[in-house]
Amino acid sequence: MTWLAGLTWTFLTNHARVMLCIAQDPGVRLRDIAVGLGITERSAYGIVTDLAEAGYVIKQKDGRRNRYQIQAHLPLPETGSRDRTVGELLTLLAGPDVL
Repeated sequence: MTWLAGLTWTFLTNHARVMLCIAQDPGVRLRDIAVGLGITERSAYGIVTDLAEAGYVIKQKDGRRNRYQIQAHLPLPETGSRDRTVGELLTLLAGPDVL
């Protein structure tokens, strides 16, 4: 698959990729999200804030760190996908044990 070598974009948005990171580790640090996805820590913070403001992620303080809870029952934001939930997408992408 040498045609993938020059690929400069990803199939999933950074918002979806951040949500996958959180689903796999609800205590993940913003720094670890940033490093894992190749984005800045500021971008990771902005994306988590977007997801929290939209109600898809709940941030809870746990000592000096945050823990995140994904609201898996919520529908995907795309208008054509209202019958699919965030949890269904995450399960499809990361497996049934992710949530």
